[in-house]
Amino acid sequence: MTAPPDDCLARNEWICGAYLSSRREILTDAVVQHLQLTGVSVALALLIALPLAIAARRLRWVAAPVLGITTLLYTIPALAMFSLLLPLYGLSAALVVAGLVLYSLTLLVRNLLAGLRAVPEETRRAARGLGYGPLRLLLAVELPLALPAAMAGLRLATVSAVSLVTIGAIVGHGGLGNLIYAGMNTYFKAQVLTASVLCVVIAVAADLLLLGVQRLLTPWTRARSA
Repeated sequence: MTAPPDDCLARNEWICGAYLSSRREILTDAVVQHLQLTGVSVALALLIALPLAIAARRLRWVAAPVLGITTLLYTIPALAMFSLLLPLYGLSAALVVAGLVLYSLTLLVRNLLAGLRAVPEETRRAARGLGYGPLRLLLAVELPLALPAAMAGLRLATVSAVSLVTIGAIVGHGGLGNLIYAGMNTYFKAQVLTASVLCVVIAVAADLLLLGVQRLLTPWTRARSA
C-alpha cells in the first residue's frame, strides 16, 4: 500500500497553501482583470443611468418606458444576453462589459430615480426662491439629497457586477471566473475554492469601501442617526 503524497496539490485538497504560492501571478492577473471589468462596467452604467433617471424625474412620460426597459433587460439570462451581444462585440472583454452595463442599469436607474423623487418639494421651491436655476438646483440640492439612495443602488450594482463577471469565463474574459471554470472542468479543488473566496472578498471589500464613501459624502445622515 503506497503512502499518500505529501504535497497538498498532489492530494488535490480544497485548502492548499502550495497553490497560493505557486500560482500567485495567475491569481494576481485574474484579480486585476476582475476589478477592471467590474469597475469599467459600473462606471459606464452610472454615466448612462444618471441622465436616464434625471429625464425620468423631469418628464413623467419617460419614467415608465425607462423603468420598463431596464427591468426587462435584467430579466434576460446572462448566457442569452451574451449571445445577443456576441455579433456586436465578438469574443472580447467589451462583450462582458456591455452585458454588465445593461444589468447594472436596472439597479442604478431605480435607486437614482427614487432618490430624486424623495427630495421634498418644499426644498425645491425654497431653492428656486433663492434664485437657483434648473442646473444649479440639480447639482446643489437634488443630487446631494438623493445620494443615500443612489449610493445604495451603486453598492448593489457593484456587488452584482462582481458576481456576474465570473460568467464572462465562457468567452475567456471572466477574471476569477476563468479560474473557477477551468478548475471545475479539471476538478482542481484548490483553484475553485481560492478563486471563489477571492470573489467574495472583492464583493465585500467593494461594498465596505462604497459604504465608507457614502458616509463621507452624506454627513447629515450620521448626524440624524445620532
